[in-house]
Amino acid sequence: MAFIDYYKILGVDKSATKSDIKKAYRKLARKHHPDLNPNDKEAELQFKKVNEANEVLSNDENRKKYDKYGENWQHGEAYDQAQKQQEQQHQSQQHYQRSSGSQDFGDGEYSDFFESMFGGGFGNRPGNTKFRGQDFNAQLQLDLKDVYTSEKRVLTVNGKNIRLTIPAGITNGQIIKIKGKGGEGRNGGPNGDLLIEFNISNTTDFKRDGSNLYKTVNLDVYKSVLGGDVIIETFDSKVKLTIKPLTQNGTQVKLKGKGFPIYKKEGQFGDLVITYNIELPKKLSDKEKELFEELAKLQ
Repeated sequence: MAFIDYYKILGVDKSATKSDIKKAYRKLARKHHPDLNPNDKEAELQFKKVNEANEVLSNDENRKKYDKYGENWQHGEAYDQAQKQQEQQHQSQQHYQRSSGSQDFGDGEYSDFFESMFGGGFGNRPGNTKFRGQDFNAQLQLDLKDVYTSEKRVLTVNGKNIRLTIPAGITNGQIIKIKGKGGEGRNGGPNGDLLIEFNISNTTDFKRDGSNLYKTVNLDVYKSVLGGDVIIETFDSKVKLTIKPLTQNGTQVKLKGKGFPIYKKEGQFGDLVITYNIELPKKLSDKEKELFEELAKLQ
């Protein structure tokens, strides 16, 4: 599970008081509350993150563990216990060797907890224990237009340039992991990973829902009544649509395969849903008004 920086989620630093944390939580919880953001999946995700961060940082004991152990804070007690177990095993080993002249125990004698958390490969002395490097977290700001096609980027993290390919169709809030690009391991332990969270803004006139796109197209009253052709812009091109006579306000048309790329499915796209909005004229000439009155009489 990816490590989440709870201080960053709430927008406070590590020296923040309980009052600071409470104030930040209330502000963000109000901002992202589902009741104020109906059908907004991003707001729902942020609301969950804010609540999770508050549950940890507002609790003195949990916060102390989090500050000490970081991403492994929930296993803090197990970590201490495993460390004591390791030391006891080492002391027993030395005693046994002194009394019997036997050889060192193998690596398998150390606890499974250390094996799973720090990458295994324990030596026969505490000083040779291999520790996994720390995971690094980074955020990348992109626009919706930037993730319509796959593109290569170079990120600078802790002074190192990291080349990566961002797959088309990646979603807002999505996290990808680049193995081995985090902090260096200790005593020959494996490096940590780099976790990149994507923050995707939308400056287009399309609304995105997964791989589907939604767009509103305005029609004048004459086109909606009489029908005809209109040229509309899709995300990457233009298409001509035929408007049926007597098209009603709110009518929707689905254009198959004209939506957004499906993540990691080369050449596959969602749909584009067009909603027609009928615009009434803001002013009428005397002649137009007269003609509308004639039409009204015919009704």
